[in-house]
Amino acid sequence: MKRFALALDLIDDPDIIREYENWHKAENGWPEIKKSILDANIVLMEIYRTGNRLFMLMETNDQFSAKQKAAMDAANPKVQEWETLMAKFQQPLAWAKEGEKWVYMDKIFQLP
Repeated sequence: MKRFALALDLIDDPDIIREYENWHKAENGWPEIKKSILDANIVLMEIYRTGNRLFMLMETNDQFSAKQKAAMDAANPKVQEWETLMAKFQQPLAWAKEGEKWVYMDKIFQLP
């Protein structure tokens, strides 16, 4: 099992944040998106928010590959439709690479 932490910012506007959260409610999620996540060997995904900063916790099985997930997403029209919809709410972190949305975080502490 692998664990990843990622970060992304939303546009800092209460209405935009509220709408983004609404899209992520269980009853509003797209089943094709959930399937694409599970098909990529992701077994758990949680998104947390503070202010306009998002934190994603993702657990995967050992077969997960970020490159493979990106290729699968690029070839999936429904995922591309979802990403286009979400892009109107999101803004890249200042240190994100060109075209990068979610940025992988480095673990700097663990207990024990």
